[in-house]
Amino acid sequence: GAEALYADMGHFGRSPIRRAWLFLVLPALLLNYFGQGALILGAGAEIHNPFYQLAPGWMGYPLVALTTFATIIASQAMITGAFSLTSQLVQLGQLPRLNIVQTSGDEQGQIYIPAVNWLLMLICIGLVLSFRSSTNLAAAYGIAVSSTMVVTTILAFFVARRYDWRSSLAVPLALLFLSIDLSFFGANLLKVMAGGWVPLLMAVCIFTLMTTWSRGRKLLQSRISEDEESTQALAQRVKDDPPHLIPGTGVYMTGGDHAPAYLLRHLERNRVLHKRIVLLTVQTIDEPRVSAVDRLRGWGIAPGIYRLVIRYGFMQTPNVPVALRLSEQLGLDIDIDNVTYFLGRATLIPSDTLPGMALWRDHLFAFMAHNATRATDFYGLPADDVVELGFHVEI
Repeated sequence: GAEALYADMGHFGRSPIRRAWLFLVLPALLLNYFGQGALILGAGAEIHNPFYQLAPGWMGYPLVALTTFATIIASQAMITGAFSLTSQLVQLGQLPRLNIVQTSGDEQGQIYIPAVNWLLMLICIGLVLSFRSSTNLAAAYGIAVSSTMVVTTILAFFVARRYDWRSSLAVPLALLFLSIDLSFFGANLLKVMAGGWVPLLMAVCIFTLMTTWSRGRKLLQSRISEDEESTQALAQRVKDDPPHLIPGTGVYMTGGDHAPAYLLRHLERNRVLHKRIVLLTVQTIDEPRVSAVDRLRGWGIAPGIYRLVIRYGFMQTPNVPVALRLSEQLGLDIDIDNVTYFLGRATLIPSDTLPGMALWRDHLFAFMAHNATRATDFYGLPADDVVELGFHVEI
């Protein structure tokens, strides 16, 4: 629950979480767990359910109602945490684009991801049907919790180092927590065959999807970059052999400081461009948020050709048309009211002859790319103003 709330920081903010956990949750958990421990030490074998046996018999039904409400609250925290984590992974390029729905006009962090919600439902139903009781689920729960503790300690160490903690302080502290976490994890490894394999299998599947997507994107970009050229080369090409110009602004999405291959093919085959060309890159930086003042960076490459970079934090949802209006503050001569957005749509062809990933991972990446949310929806582009130019790429 604590991890879900921290992952879901955008919904509550830092101060409410700190106060709630320090002044309410921590004392309550200490009293509850110490009370259960004292009961077990005092009664021993007679105790079979210390939580309920802490209270008088007449409080059985109220405690059942309390735990039911607590389960609902905890599940909601996990669901919203899953939404936030998934959204951040998408923004950081570790998962394919998904349909992310904003559920609030005031709070940007309040989101809903249908695919994640349906997946959680199917997994929960599958676990209930397969394990049938919470007792049978104990082995899987123990592996999941203890392994999460180990991973959290390792990640906390890297965060501490990133914030310039001295090694003499960060290393001993991490080793102290790891000695405790690894002992719990080692004890739970005995339960792998009794159901503990379930969270391990789920972790392997998710890790495989994430690494395949991340690696596949890098391979795809390297294949595409072979047919790209620099922005200066594009400006020189247009100057030496001017195409037919039409009114308006053509915005071409590109992943870096270069002219995308689909723009060059369009120019070679159709011999036409808009009077104003914008080479646009949307970047997600390793920070939660980017202020509107720092959102847009832009400069001119040649008369009528501009380079723009839109920056978002990993907790923000991109909206290209809104960000483009900030170009007026940069003094760029861009016709915002007459824009056509151009996107490259790659058809992936898995191949075992090219270096990169195994063939089955090529097919997995192609499947994920095919089913990802369209860039039009992900970047908030008006569908009527978008032109997609297709091409084939072997991976």
